Amino acid sequence: MYLVCGEALFDVFIDSENNNSGSLRLEAHPGGSPFNVAIGIARLGGRAALLTGISRGALGEHLVRTLKQESVSTEYLVRSGQRTTLSIVGVDNLGQPEYEFYGLGSADCNVTSELIPAIGPEISGLHFGSYSIAVRPIADAFASLATTVANRFISVDPNVRTMVEPDLEIWRLRMKEYASCADLMKFSMEDLRTLYPNVDNGKLVKMFLDAGVKLVVITDGGRAVSAWTHKDHIVRVTPPVTSVVDTVGAGDSFQAALLVKLSEEGAGNPKEAVNSLDKKRLENLMNFAVQAARITCRRRGADLPKRTEMSGLFGT
Repeated sequence: MYLVCGEALFDVFIDSENNNSGSLRLEAHPGGSPFNVAIGIARLGGRAALLTGISRGALGEHLVRTLKQESVSTEYLVRSGQRTTLSIVGVDNLGQPEYEFYGLGSADCNVTSELIPAIGPEISGLHFGSYSIAVRPIADAFASLATTVANRFISVDPNVRTMVEPDLEIWRLRMKEYASCADLMKFSMEDLRTLYPNVDNGKLVKMFLDAGVKLVVITDGGRAVSAWTHKDHIVRVTPPVTSVVDTVGAGDSFQAALLVKLSEEGAGNPKEAVNSLDKKRLENLMNFAVQAARITCRRRGADLPKRTEMSGLFGT
């Protein structure tokens, strides 16, 4: 089972505008990158639990019900009386999401080390990502947790949100911390250009591999996905052309698919799988993740695919 560590919130979409009254119709969907990844793992046939702070209010209860309906374990949730984060999502002409967050001081940002439950033996891997790895106090708690469970598989996707934590040096310091214990680090090209604007990708990949990361993956929207292993295997996979509704949740679908496939390759032990990847298996892994992201892009919001939708694709 994977323990996905990070935020849980509501993505609030601007559904329509009444030009006569000036009012807006809003449509709210449970979300947050880690929340989505946990659901994505479960939908693809894996086992996942979510570690996050959840409000005891009506919005928090809805998040918990959603997790249970999606077969995500709620054993590691930290409940509190604090509010639920809201993320206002606008979509540009290319289907790219633009976010505005209302949430600092909310339940998912205020988990401390003392509140984190003991990690049970059923957890074979942990995934960390998005603003919960940068915003204190939860960022400190997660960084400490990652170092204490480094004998298990560790995955990181920074999913940088500068509107939540604008100090890029904080993000870079966290990347350095996680690189020392992570097996897999996945970046979007947008994240890399934000974090390291004047550094060649090759140098960045070498930096992370030299730090001990076993697999580095870079996605680039509809362009080629690139992956490097510590054994010098390099793979580039170009996503097939698809009709894009929006790209909300595409990176989360990609990440969930990576994690599920690695667990399957390692017979429940993703750490063993990532250590033994050859070029062919790496290519299959990337193709599977690309296909999951492609399905999500074809519908509105973070609607991640089920395993039945992946049937017959790349050895599924």
